[in-house]
Amino acid sequence: MAFSTGSGKGPMADINVTPLVDVMLVLLIIFMLTAPIVTHDVKIDLPQPTNNPPPDTDHLDPIRLKIDASGAYYWNDVPVDEAGMKAQMAVIAQQTNQPEIQISADDAVAYEYLARALADAKSYGLVKIGFTEQ
Repeated sequence: MAFSTGSGKGPMADINVTPLVDVMLVLLIIFMLTAPIVTHDVKIDLPQPTNNPPPDTDHLDPIRLKIDASGAYYWNDVPVDEAGMKAQMAVIAQQTNQPEIQISADDAVAYEYLARALADAKSYGLVKIGFTEQ
């Protein structure tokens, strides 16, 4: 190995990258360990394939649930509060042939309002839920 004697050329301008590499490897290990902890599961009931044809639900008009930018709910274009929406969902849940609920949310609405509507629909056992654009 050859060493420079520093024959008057001034200070050496090389950067020592070893501490940087050490820090980056430690951060990589930390992220690898914490990434699985941060994720959470969302349970979704997907339809299962059957040989039976689906029941004829073409005669039922879908219910339009609209959520505007302020978080207000509209049930078939009629303004309702969350309690009124839950009451409507309870009535639909008691029917044997449930109509589809088509949810359209404004682009600027907070996710909290959409999540509440979906959670309420699931708690009442509604299974025919779709999403449409405004």
